[in-house]
Amino acid sequence: MSIRTDRVASLLQQELGAILQKELPRGGPIVTIVEVKVTGDLSIARVYVSIIGSEKQQEKAMAFLLDETKSIRMILSSKIRHQFRRIPELEFHEDHLYERANRIEQLLNEVRKGSVKDS
Repeated sequence: MSIRTDRVASLLQQELGAILQKELPRGGPIVTIVEVKVTGDLSIARVYVSIIGSEKQQEKAMAFLLDETKSIRMILSSKIRHQFRRIPELEFHEDHLYERANRIEQLLNEVRKGSVKDS
């Protein structure tokens, strides 16, 4: 990515994080914006979110993001309209890195316990 797309992605990540903090229902899962990737022409922003909670909470949160994409984009537009000619279309994708990291940590702990017993 170019410096410009990196800056745009960083700004979008910051602003979307603040928006989601206000817009998501209270008492739900923890939703974190992991990364934003912007196309070269700045027309599409792919937003990768990590959702920490039960499987049902994760599904509800992802459904909320997909259903409310247009309203989230409108809120974003009102915040950064002076910095962009055109606000990029938003595409939300779930990032499972947190779950994979937990699984790896769990496996490593099992290996460590096994090696201690063998000693």
